Amino acid sequence: MFINGKSYSVTQAPETRLIDLLRDHLKLTGTKEGCGEGECGACSIILNGRLVNSCLILVGQIKDEDKITTIEGVEKTTLGRKIQRSFVKAGAVQCGFCIPGMVMASYALLKKKRDVTKGEIIEGLSGNLCRCTGYKKIIEAVEGATK
Repeated sequence: MFINGKSYSVTQAPETRLIDLLRDHLKLTGTKEGCGEGECGACSIILNGRLVNSCLILVGQIKDEDKITTIEGVEKTTLGRKIQRSFVKAGAVQCGFCIPGMVMASYALLKKKRDVTKGEIIEGLSGNLCRCTGYKKIIEAVEGATK
């Protein structure tokens, strides 16, 4: 498998969750575990171009050729840095726990289409929950990253 562009060969048990591989074994701790049930989006990653919840993926499901991008990989991209700066500028960060997942969802959305509408942003973030605040500033941050 390739994680953030680097090739990895893992020896974890096939029933190991991908989030546990990333955080505990590879020390890519930017991906957070919220609910562990795929409901909150805190553990969002990009797997072969698709936004997915890493708490629901088992290592045994990952193939050698699969490409995984975590928040650590996104933050190295121009678009990822732009999104992060926009989150800070908009004041969209409270406790910060959901932010990696929100940034991942924003990145996946804006990677496909840069001129998104507010409705598309709301839909793109719909799989991510924030327990600290409303979503107004988060939506504004994504809108800011499109400019």
